[in-house]
Amino acid sequence: MGKIVISTNATLDGVVQDPDGEEGFELGGWFRQSAGGKDLKDWTANETEEALAAEALLLGRRSFEWFASRTPFMEVRVGSKWAARMNSIPKYVVSSTLDRPQWSNTTVLNGDAVKEISELKRKVDGEILVYASYQLVRTLIERNLADELRLIVFPVVLGTGQRLFDETSNKPLHLVNTRKIGDGLVCHAYEFVQG
Repeated sequence: MGKIVISTNATLDGVVQDPDGEEGFELGGWFRQSAGGKDLKDWTANETEEALAAEALLLGRRSFEWFASRTPFMEVRVGSKWAARMNSIPKYVVSSTLDRPQWSNTTVLNGDAVKEISELKRKVDGEILVYASYQLVRTLIERNLADELRLIVFPVVLGTGQRLFDETSNKPLHLVNTRKIGDGLVCHAYEFVQG
């Protein structure tokens, strides 16, 4: 049985919106502004380890398109182990509008998302990694499909912006691990308490 693991970056005040500054959010770009040097190197190592341990990747359409437009070329240009794994891993994208995905090893889930993701969990043996995809993440949490949340906290406070749990009802979590990444990032791992 598969385990859905949400892995995301957030500011200290919980903002997940526009980490790279490409979405037009006035406070976007906080990822690069607050992570550099050892933080960025260790963050990259953490992401690579996580991707190598996963059996599948699950994304919403917009996040899928963002990764698909960059990742295939990263493997060639920089020889990234993370990019190589992202290109080879089985990918599942939830979308009612995407017909022909151009990224390798991609399956489009275009029916009842909850039903198809439940079936995916039964089919995959191991971790199903979810990056970004905040609309999808909220559905996974609300429908009790998410098993674990790995939250990497960046030492910046924005005061405003979209948060991961903006529209989520009460969901108890159980802390399973906390560790430092680089000099200023912290990774908290939580299990969702099912019940």
